[in-house]
Amino acid sequence: MELKEALQKRRSVRKFTQQPVPEEMIDTLLHAAMSGPSACNRTPWEFWVVTQAETLEKLRKASRFTNHEAKLAIIVAGNLSRALPMQLGEYWIQDCSAATENILLQATDLGLGAVWCGIYPQKQAEKRVRELLGMTEKQIPLNIIFLGFPAETPEPRDQYQEKNVHWVKQP
Repeated sequence: MELKEALQKRRSVRKFTQQPVPEEMIDTLLHAAMSGPSACNRTPWEFWVVTQAETLEKLRKASRFTNHEAKLAIIVAGNLSRALPMQLGEYWIQDCSAATENILLQATDLGLGAVWCGIYPQKQAEKRVRELLGMTEKQIPLNIIFLGFPAETPEPRDQYQEKNVHWVKQP
């Protein structure tokens, strides 16, 4: 699939079939995630791959935005012990977001559906996910990506809006 096609086909999918995602595909998703950029190459990301039904059910209850029935969830978290120091420490959010987008695009290329459900900065949801997965205080769950074979196929779209582009160029 060409990049332009993947970008336009990548849409949030919230309904999945019951078919499990093969481990080879999960490995491909994780390789894509870790191919993303990170500030000063600190790679502060960590990933929890969940296929266990009981844990998936609990993740669905992490926040009011996470109630999606999928056979796979990948939790993208930042590890503050590998983040940049002081005021630069918040770059972990950008780093983990880049990894997340890579997962979403790779999922589209593999024919999978996915939905990005934000956890950070919802303190209660962070706490629920952290406790459920045994994360330390230095590990902050940024999001839960529910993935699987899609039971729905949203139409591809281009969301370009010229009004959102501001040019600063030579006359």
